[in-house]
Amino acid sequence: MSDALWLARAQFGFTIAFHIVFPAFSIGLASYLAVLEGLWLRTGRTVYRDLFQYWLKIFALAFGAGVVSGLVMSYQFGSNWSVFADKTGPVLGPLMAFEVMSAFFLEAGFLGVMLFGLDKVGPRLHYLATLAVALGTFVSAFWILAVNSWMQTPAGAGINASGQYVPLDWWAVVFNPSFPYRLVHMVLAAYLTTALVVGAVGAYHLLRDASQPAARTMFSMAMGMITVVAPLQIVAGDAHGLNTLRYQPAKVMAMEGHYQSHPDGAPLILFGLPDQAAGTVRASIEIPKLSSLVLKHDPNAPLAGLDTVPRADWPFVPVVFWSFRVMVGIGLAILLLACLSVAARLRRTLYHSPVLLRLALLMGPMGFVAVVAGWITTEVGRQPYAVYGLLRTTAAASPLETPALVASLTAFAVVYFTVFGAGVFYILRLMAKPPAVHEPGLTAHTPVRAAAMSPSTLIGTPGSVPSPQQVLP
Repeated sequence: MSDALWLARAQFGFTIAFHIVFPAFSIGLASYLAVLEGLWLRTGRTVYRDLFQYWLKIFALAFGAGVVSGLVMSYQFGSNWSVFADKTGPVLGPLMAFEVMSAFFLEAGFLGVMLFGLDKVGPRLHYLATLAVALGTFVSAFWILAVNSWMQTPAGAGINASGQYVPLDWWAVVFNPSFPYRLVHMVLAAYLTTALVVGAVGAYHLLRDASQPAARTMFSMAMGMITVVAPLQIVAGDAHGLNTLRYQPAKVMAMEGHYQSHPDGAPLILFGLPDQAAGTVRASIEIPKLSSLVLKHDPNAPLAGLDTVPRADWPFVPVVFWSFRVMVGIGLAILLLACLSVAARLRRTLYHSPVLLRLALLMGPMGFVAVVAGWITTEVGRQPYAVYGLLRTTAAASPLETPALVASLTAFAVVYFTVFGAGVFYILRLMAKPPAVHEPGLTAHTPVRAAAMSPSTLIGTPGSVPSPQQVLP
């Protein structure tokens, strides 16, 4: 691999690793805000309103950071990966346009109402705006994952006389073989990531004052979400792995560290040191036949290794091997947190268990680490292809010189760490403050109890002000 190609890949990896954490957070947080506002309108409890206003400010910052960091992706397709953009443009270009027209317009169109419109449109229409933003984040994930999934398992396209990939069946392009599995896996990861953050913030404030109602509510909701979603993610991950084994077997071989084939049942390598040059995993700790049991549901089922794949088509095993273990290890830790929270809830010590609260605080950023590790597993495991089996990465890059890429990568690193570092620091400062009673938000309007309002009041009129009898206590 040339220095220029390595730098182009490093730059794309660096920028997307920064970018991916913000959409993962905003997808889950938008849904959480919709739940909070819905509970407030249904029950009239001020704690839900205060939590909504508290997390709304954090969502606004995370959403803005995600939009800004995402703009760089299209820039890099044109600058560093122009051959890729030219060859796949007829397929991927419309998918990206669909994402902009359906998801981004939906999010941007209703985001202003969600942030500033409660005193203008009334609680019910405001809630519709919140639901629209939450739906927009999901639709955005739908189209972006359709793009990435087509790069992993291309289908429904042919090659024209110019060497470009052109769509023959849009249904097959969008719903390619790996798309449903990736969509479910990513959305569940976003929900877990958000729940871990919310739970960590709640745990932080409970460790300081266990009597805070808002901290109790957010912590209970977060632990409940983790308890439900963590087992679902394990099931979804298993199904995704089986799909990957079928369509990208070399990636699974790299994930498992299987340089050699195993005709009588493959071991699960827990840990080891993959040696790419020698084609072996040194100092490995293994459980016999467990990999065959997991992947084939038969401990004696044969599993092929990378010795059946031309060496030029091998992924870089050490990175894929360890990133996969980081992701799985965090997933198991999340499951442990869920189990501990259930036990504490049954013992009625959910808000007073130091072990649980400190573990929840420690796990706060782990969802982001797992998302990045999963992305590394997916993308590095696809190598040496930009479009799996069709377009090699070496043939997809722009003909750029090394000094230009060094300069751009350095500039990105400085700007990203400065700008996004400041944004994350400010978000953490907001999280360090406990939700206040009658939390000041981005609107000046104090919502009213839904049960005490007439339909006309719920719809609201511009500039309307609730009566003292309608104001929430």
